[in-house]
Amino acid sequence: MSERVVIYTDGGCSPNPGPGGWGAALRWKGRERQLCGGEPDTTNNRMELTAAIRALEELKEGAAAVVHTDSQYLQLGITQWMPNWKKRNWRGSNRKPVLNADLWRRLDALCAARDVEWLWVRGHCGDEGNELAHELAQRGREEARE
Repeated sequence: MSERVVIYTDGGCSPNPGPGGWGAALRWKGRERQLCGGEPDTTNNRMELTAAIRALEELKEGAAAVVHTDSQYLQLGITQWMPNWKKRNWRGSNRKPVLNADLWRRLDALCAARDVEWLWVRGHCGDEGNELAHELAQRGREEARE
């Protein structure tokens, strides 16, 4: 197996919903690429998903990555909930349409073409990669406000 790209992602809004930002740091073979962006009217969860999508879009098909996120919504959604959503035609256990299905579908397609491992990290607890992703997300949110 090839060496994995290490990715840290974060997203957020203030207030929620409101102006939001996403950030991602990609590390591979001693190099780092930082990405960020934002939207003027969005939600925390949409920004968490967007951070992961934008990071994985940077990788070639077939690439291997490990994504670190402090979002349980993202980590549990992609690793545990999504198989059932797909079986139920993108509906939750309550039979209502899955929120953010447009982004979940994009993320699903990206993961299908890549070898992705998902790890949850506790946010704001000194993990250097998570702190950097948070700073990038804040930068994206500030840009969205301008």
